[in-house]
Amino acid sequence: MNRMPGDAENAHSSSVESCPSLRDVHSINPAQLMARIESYEGREKKGISDVRRTFCLFVTFDLLFITLLWIIELNVKGGIETTLEKEVLQYDYSSSYFDIFLLAVFRFKVLILAYAMCRLRHWWAIAFTTAVTSAFLLAKVIISKLFSQGAFGYVLPIISFILAWIETWFLDFKVLPQEAEEENRFLIAQDASERAALLHPGVLSDGQFYSPPESVAGSDEDSEEKQDSEKPVV
Repeated sequence: MNRMPGDAENAHSSSVESCPSLRDVHSINPAQLMARIESYEGREKKGISDVRRTFCLFVTFDLLFITLLWIIELNVKGGIETTLEKEVLQYDYSSSYFDIFLLAVFRFKVLILAYAMCRLRHWWAIAFTTAVTSAFLLAKVIISKLFSQGAFGYVLPIISFILAWIETWFLDFKVLPQEAEEENRFLIAQDASERAALLHPGVLSDGQFYSPPESVAGSDEDSEEKQDSEKPVV
């Protein structure tokens, strides 16, 4: 006989504990969830996220900046035509800057192809370009005679090295984590919308609501008078 109150208390406590979860589920606003899902779908339709677009712009800046420095270097050495012929047609690994320009073109083509056209979500492409850039520049600085050619012997290799590693940092710490977080939010919102659809199957249509016909004014008084008239007179 004493077990009955204990069982009732346990059942009551379990029902109380389950109330917050039910309250949380019922507090989901389907309109907000659908708006959030539509915003994520709109981003997918754009084909490329904002942070990935910024990365592609930085890769383009890398190519243009190295090209600009190389053109300035050609002018400093005595004119574009003569210096270009010397560095390209008479290429010398120990004294030419043309290979650093080609290295920037190589990074641009690989990264734009991988992360803009193919929309790759992995770090192997940026790791490959950064490894090739670092190895080539280190070998060129050690073997070549760039330091004896003035300031550009320092500027071009150092800036090319720094830009390659900035691209790696930006992709690994900004682009890929942010896109993964947005995808997780989209999946969570989609799952919550499906649960909300199961809990709230839909708004009732107008045909499911009805109201009783309106009573005519004074009908109660007429019925009472009729009943009084039907009573026998004593």
